[in-house]
Parts: sequence; C-alpha cells; structure tokens
Amino acid sequence: MRALLFRKSIPRYLALKTLGRRAQRLLTRRILPVSLRDVAEPALPNAQWLRIRPRLSGICGSDLATIWATGSPYLAPVISMPFVLGHELVGTIEEMGAEVSGFSIGDRVVLHPALGCRVRGIEPMCDACSDQRDALCRSVTRGDISAGIQTGYCRDTGGGWGDSLVAHQSQVYKVPDAMSDTVAVLTEPFACALHAALRVRLHPSDTVLVIGCGSIGLLTIAALRATGCTARIVASSKYDHQSLLARRMGADVVMSTTGSLAQRYAAWARELDADVLDAELGKPMVIGGASITFDCVASSHSLDDAFRFTRSNGTLVLVGMPGTPSGVDWTPMWYKELTVRATYAYGPECVGDRRVDSFELALDLLGEWGSKVAPLVGDPFELADFHAALDCASYTGRSGVAKTVFAVNA
Repeated sequence: MRALLFRKSIPRYLALKTLGRRAQRLLTRRILPVSLRDVAEPALPNAQWLRIRPRLSGICGSDLATIWATGSPYLAPVISMPFVLGHELVGTIEEMGAEVSGFSIGDRVVLHPALGCRVRGIEPMCDACSDQRDALCRSVTRGDISAGIQTGYCRDTGGGWGDSLVAHQSQVYKVPDAMSDTVAVLTEPFACALHAALRVRLHPSDTVLVIGCGSIGLLTIAALRATGCTARIVASSKYDHQSLLARRMGADVVMSTTGSLAQRYAAWARELDADVLDAELGKPMVIGGASITFDCVASSHSLDDAFRFTRSNGTLVLVGMPGTPSGVDWTPMWYKELTVRATYAYGPECVGDRRVDSFELALDLLGEWGSKVAPLVGDPFELADFHAALDCASYTGRSGVAKTVFAVNA
C-alpha cells in the first residue's frame, strides 16, 4: 500500500532544528523525514481489530511539529518508528476480526486515536483507562502493539496518511449518513476543542479570550457556542481569513496580532477592559482582562500574552500543543492568582450533570454545526502531492486554509 512514512534521522532532525523555517523554503524535498513509500499493510493484532481505508485525513499541528522538529522531545519514549502519520480521519471499514460486533463492512467511521489499555488488551486497566480517559493511559508502551500514544505515532497501526490502517473496535465510531466526509474529518480536532471548552464554567457576564485562530482556536470558538456559551468571545487572529472564520464560528470581536507591541496591547486592552502600565524593562504590566483565556497557540509569545491579559482570579486553559516555550514571565500567574488548566486530547466530558463520551458528543454537535465548520476544510491533496499539502498547512496565511486534508481513498 502507499503511505507517507516517517523515519527519524538524527542528522535531518538537527538540520531542521538549526535551520527552522528556512528549511521549509530551501531544503524541503531533500531533508524531510517523511516520504511516500510502498509498505506492507498493517496486520490485525487480534480478532477485536478491524481494517479501515481512509477517505479524508487531516494534517494536525502535532504532525507538523513532528515533521519540522519544532515540538518537544518529551514524548519521544512513547512513540515507535517508523510510523505512518495521520490521526484525524474519516474512512470505510474494509475488514473485521471475528470478535468485532456492531459494525459492518463498508460502514463509514471516524477514529478515536488514543491507544489505551482497551486497545492494547491490558487487564486490569490503569486508573485513567478505568475512568474512560484512554488518552491519559499509563500503559502506552505495553500490550498487544508497540509503543504509541495515538494511531499515527505507532509503527503497528498505520495511520490516516496511508491506504490502510488498523484499529481496535473500541476506537471506531459510525458517521451519520447525512454527515459529509468534509465535516466528519473534523471530529477528532473538534473533540479536542470540546474537551477544552468544557473544562471551565462560563457565565453570560464573562469575557472569553481565544488566542490563536488556527483550526484548534476556531474549533474552540465553535465548541463554546455549540455547548451553549453566551459569554462575550474575543479572539485574536493573525490572518484575514482566520478573522472571517472566527466570526463565522461565533466570536463577537476579532483582534489582530500584527502591529507594534504598544499598538496591539492598547487595542487588546480596549476590548478586554484592561489597563496597560509601561514597565521599566520588557513587556508592560496588564491589570484586568478576560475572565477565561484559551491559549490555542502555546508559543512563548502567546503564553506571555495569555498570562498578562487574564484578569485576577481568572483561568487560563492551555489548548495548543506546546513546543519548548522559553522567556515566559510567570509573575502574572502568581500575582493574579490565576488558575492554569491544561487540556490534552479528549474526555469523557461533563455536560451539566451528565457524563458523555467525547466523540459521541462531537458527532452529535457536528450534526447541527456541520455547515458552520465545513469551510475550515480546504480542497484535499493527493498523497503524492504531500509537499504541497505540507506547504499549505504550514503557511496558512498564504494558503487561506484552516484545515488541510489528504484525499486518500475518497
């Protein structure tokens, strides 16, 4: 089968680390650690697994961080190589093990990519998996398959950037007939956004700040509105197309991240009921700000801004995948007595007094919000055009696309 295979090379990794964004312009084809290969289809580990042929598969920020060596090396011990990337996908069931139930060949499905105890055949399950929090599994290096926190980072499962992958039946969810592939492929990132949106209690009088209007930031705005948030949402965006999409998702105000620091801070202060006080050195002090801030970038700059523009006794929710932020001044967190909450992957989620499955909730809400979120997805690329696809996903200001996807077997 065809697949975009990732193979780590220390010389290439160091070159990408050293050259950074210059490598994307100058050395893409020569230095990239991912290439289109003919590889063997992954085998079904046991009778509870099934085979999926991807139809559409998204490019996630974590995929780009892996390829461009911009992410943290923290997760390296829980990944097995070589692997086929791709954990955001909608596909069709092609083969089923003898013990799979509730599905049929040809069913259109999406994938919960976490590779927890259920998937790995581990009994008794760890505390996280017993609480249905498979994404936080402590056994991701054990069991029936090789190490890997998710499909797309495990050598035994395959991934969405290939013609075929395998999944445990507990990872698979049927797609409603009325839902398009374009909407269904957003299920996994939308579940991540729902997990973040439901981590805090919001009141109509609150002001919410969403920093970053990439796909996760935009889906976080959509998740807030889809789950009933009536608070004022203020978003910050870098590009014009992101501003338009943020308003479509439900933002009341969209602020720019461009311009000088003084201009930007003055504009943010006006929208967030904050006072900016010049410092003797470094960035200004900010008093006041948003009740709740969602940092959907997780860069040094975004974290620094998030701490400053969250009001005293407010909450900062970290949504974006961090690299290795440096130079962040943590003083505002201490001085303002901020609550900082991290979010990774999915629930289960608490909606009122109910506890619901992340993916079931995501599919349910996407059934209502599909027409709003569908414009986030750009025209799909073939696997053979992966250089152009990665360029589209990496330079969203130039491409105008919020979510880049591959058409694999559509």
